[in-house]
Amino acid sequence: MDLSWLSMLGISLGLGMDAFAVSVATGLGLSQVTPRHTFRMAFHFGLFQFLMPVIGCLAGRQMALYIHQYDHWIALGLLTAVGCKMLWEACCKKESNWGADPTRGLMLVTLSLATSIDALAVGVSMGLLGVSVWLPSVVIGIVACTLSAIGIIFGGRIGGRCGRWAEIAGGSVLILIGLEIFISDL
Repeated sequence: MDLSWLSMLGISLGLGMDAFAVSVATGLGLSQVTPRHTFRMAFHFGLFQFLMPVIGCLAGRQMALYIHQYDHWIALGLLTAVGCKMLWEACCKKESNWGADPTRGLMLVTLSLATSIDALAVGVSMGLLGVSVWLPSVVIGIVACTLSAIGIIFGGRIGGRCGRWAEIAGGSVLILIGLEIFISDL
C-alpha cells in the first residue's frame, strides 16, 4: 500500500509546522542569521524528520504503545526547557542573543528531536498499516528542511529589529508549541 502524493504532502506539512515554528523562534533569538545557521538548522531538522518515520516503522507495534504514551511529555519537556532558557537569557543577560548558538551542538540535537517525535509515531503507524515508509520519509524530510530554512530566515529578519522582545516571544512560542503538543496528545 502506498500513500498518495496529496496525503504525503499533507502529512509532511503537518509534521513540518513544528519545525517551522521552532526555526522562527530560533531566528528571533539570534542577533544575525547567517547562511551557516540556516543550513545547520534546515539540514538537522530535515534529517531528523526523515529518520524518525523510518525508525518508527522499524520499531514495531510495542514501541508504538510506549512512544504514544510519552511522546507528548518528551516534547513538552524539551521545548519548555529550551524556551525557558531563551526567556532567562532575554531577561537576565545584557545581550539580546542566545548564550550559545542554538544551531550547534546539543541544543540543535534537542530541538531536532523535540520537533520530530511526532514523525516517529507517524512512522510506526505507516509500519502497522503496511505503507512503504521510504518515499514518505524523504518527502517529510524535504518539507521540514524547506520550512526550517524559511522559518529561521523569517525569524532572523524580525528578530534583528525587535531585540530582547523578539527573544522573549521566541521562548514563549517554544513553550506554547510544547504545551500544544502535550494538550493535543491527551
